[in-house]
Parts: sequence; C-alpha cells; structure tokens
Amino acid sequence: MNAAALPDRTEVAIVGAGPTGLALAVTLASAGIDFVIVDRLAEGANTSRAAVVHARTLEVLGELGAAQELIARGVQVARFAVRDGSRKLLTVPFDGLPTPYPYTLMVPQYETESVLLARLRALGGEVHRPYEVGSVVQGEDGVTLTMSNGETLRAGYAVGADGMHSAVREASGIGFTGSAYAESFVLADVLMDWAPGRSEVSLTFGAAGLAVVAPLPDGHYRVVVTVDDAPARPTLDFVQQLLDERTPGLARVSGLVWASRFRVHHRVADHYRAGRLFLAGDAAHVHSPAGGQGMNTGIQDGYALGRAFATGHLDGYEAQRRPVAQRVVAFTDRMTRMATTRSAPARTARNIALPLLGRLGLRTKIATELAGINYR
Repeated sequence: MNAAALPDRTEVAIVGAGPTGLALAVTLASAGIDFVIVDRLAEGANTSRAAVVHARTLEVLGELGAAQELIARGVQVARFAVRDGSRKLLTVPFDGLPTPYPYTLMVPQYETESVLLARLRALGGEVHRPYEVGSVVQGEDGVTLTMSNGETLRAGYAVGADGMHSAVREASGIGFTGSAYAESFVLADVLMDWAPGRSEVSLTFGAAGLAVVAPLPDGHYRVVVTVDDAPARPTLDFVQQLLDERTPGLARVSGLVWASRFRVHHRVADHYRAGRLFLAGDAAHVHSPAGGQGMNTGIQDGYALGRAFATGHLDGYEAQRRPVAQRVVAFTDRMTRMATTRSAPARTARNIALPLLGRLGLRTKIATELAGINYR
C-alpha cells in the first residue's frame, strides 16, 4: 500500500529509500526543503545486508539526530584484526581515534533504515511506496518522473539513490566506469561459536580466499566469504565448509539466520551531476565489501547533497564527494586483491609486510581510513 499519495510536484525528487535516500530526505527535511522520496518496494527490505557503520557516518547521523538510537541497537567493536588462517598478522584499533564514536558499530541495515525512517517521520516526512520510476526526462525548468503505473511527478531536481542499476543514472547518460571481480561473495548471518570472540571484526586471508567475520546483535555473526562460484542459496553446511577452509579450528556454526550470494563490481560514475539530475550512493559508486565502506559512503553522500541543496552550493557536491568514492574504491580494491591473491610469493610477502606495518605505526592511518574521518 502507498504510505502517502504522490503529489504533483516538488523541489527535489529522491528515487530510492535505502540508507542513502533516507539520509538525503532527513537532511532536506531538517533544512525545510520540499521533497518527495519514492521507492519501488512495498516496504523496506528486512534482511541485514550492510552491517558496518563507521565513525564518520555516526558523526553524520549525530547531525541528523539519529545516532544515539542506532547505537542503542548495535554492537560496538573497537578493533579490526587481520589474520592468515588462525595466525594474527595485524590489529587495527579504533578506540584512539579523534571522534566521539571511537569504534565500529555493527548493526543490520534494516535497523539503520528503521532509525532513519523514524527520524524522517518525526520531521513530517514519509516514503511513497510502491512507486517504480519508468522514465526520467529533464528540461530547462525541471524534471518529469513517470512511474510505471502512469503517474507523474514534476520536480526541480531528481536524485538517483536507486542503486547500481539506477534509472536516474541511465536517464542522465552518465557513464559508470569500472569492472566486476571474478569471484562471487557469500554473505551469511549465523549463530556460531567463534574463537576470537565478539570484540573484533576479523578479516582472514588464505589460499582459498577471503573471509570476514563480525559480531551482530542478538548473538549473531556476519560472515562474508569469497568463492569462485557460490550457490544461489548457501546452506549451513556450505558456510561451515568455507570457514573450515579459511579459518581452521576457529568456527563452529550452529544456525543459519540468512544467506545470499552476490557478485561485486568496482565502478565510479563519471560525474555525479548532469543538469538537474544527481547521483548518490550505489548509483554513483560500487565496490568490494572489504572494510564495510559502501553504505557509509552512501549515507555521507546523502548528507552532503542535502547540505548542498540547503546552502545552494550544488556545484560543490561532485567536487566534494566523487574524489572520496575514487579513494574508497581504490582502497577496497587493494584490500580485496591483497586478500584474495592466489600467488604463494605474494601471500608470503603480504604476511611479512603486515606485521611490519603495525610496528611502523601505520595502524592508526589504516583505522582513520576505515573510519572515514578523513572525509569530514
């Protein structure tokens, strides 16, 4: 059912009500700018998907009045550990970072969306569902969005926060430069006994590929593993087998809450603006899940674009945010390739270099990059 009737016109049309679109909507609502946000789903997704909220994103959510509620729903993790099998190579601490939020917050994406939606409603806003955008046409004086049901919405500007296969980006003609990784990824939320415990996010390298394990609320763990060709519906036994290969002796899975398979691209839009059309979040950049950067970068995009509308500095949005995406894509690509290399000499060199990096004091630099506080 539609949460609210679709009006005829607005100043800013937001396509997509994931974390990026909601962050933009809350920012606009806080600034008193008229907007309409539409989403093709009848209700928000209830799977956990992105689960990492870094310090800079919590700073942004604090500005939007949404940080404390989200923190109450998540698990605070103060360090990031890198292993090869069961051997620890490097520990990256967050607890010394110059931020009010010196940790990584582990919380399912549906909780992040729930908190942002509640904040939007508190400000008098609402998401219009289900509205799938069929066409986007811009002219000199505005943008016309035609929904798949034939309804139209006129807007001064339109923002694509509608993901990798963005209808707004397609209408804009903006290129999406990059390519796909050869590997597929298995993503699973599980119940398990995990020897390193719930006080760290663990990134484990191995000849068979990458495994990430992180605590979630309710005693769950998030597992992300690279696989040459994962099954469409990973089973508990399959996840256990992967962890036995990548993290020998560390994991015993007792329950599978949710699992999926996905393939990952690394791409950045050639521009973030084409006339009256703007891009944000996965419509503007996609990259490896290594380091948990995707949703964080999107929420920060939404906030920055909302502030650009509020201050009238729209030309500054691309200049501010596109270099961040380029840096994040490059950083996560390096992490992924380093973690998934099949070359024995390269793995040996990596396993020698990482402990040295820790002793050379680069741990804080890595923590700062992961936390996103370079991008204030």
